[in-house]
Amino acid sequence: MDSAQHGLDPRSELVLDTHELGRRPGASRHVQTTVPAPTGLGLAVIGVPPESEVELDVRLESVVEGVLVTGTAVVQLHGECVRCLGEVSRDLTVDLQELYVYPGSDAEADEASRLQGDLLDLEPILRDQVVLDLPYRPLCRDDCEGLCATCGANLNDDPDHGHEAPVDPRWAAIAGLALESDEQEQSKDN
Repeated sequence: MDSAQHGLDPRSELVLDTHELGRRPGASRHVQTTVPAPTGLGLAVIGVPPESEVELDVRLESVVEGVLVTGTAVVQLHGECVRCLGEVSRDLTVDLQELYVYPGSDAEADEASRLQGDLLDLEPILRDQVVLDLPYRPLCRDDCEGLCATCGANLNDDPDHGHEAPVDPRWAAIAGLALESDEQEQSKDN
């Protein structure tokens, strides 16, 4: 069967060919490469920009059931701080480990990924691990002060920022009387 019938494109950089491993348990191959990131790798506030670099360092090992993939991927995160709306940019290293079982294996489809011919696709495990490891509430720094709730000023830029306490509307009439009294006192003094 050709790979087109399996739905995997052997030219995709996240699709790896395991043919040279054969079905000899113990045979292994080390893959260290940089590939473009797939689209849609992230959440609304933070993610991996499409086509940015993903550094893969994985080991493919033939085992009795199939091919075991272990290693790491380093991706570049870009997003927005949830407190101050500033830019968040950092690298994220995720661990990858997945068993790709041979076609016709007794393993349940829900339990394991399957080789398609001699091909395996790293995109699903990369996507799962990156999304699971993304910060739920990304911050530009751990001690980010956020924005002023009154005027929206960035409190990281002006830590002494403040406003006069607002007058409680229930006391506004009394405050007005106090202001009139002060004005009358000043006019008597002049």
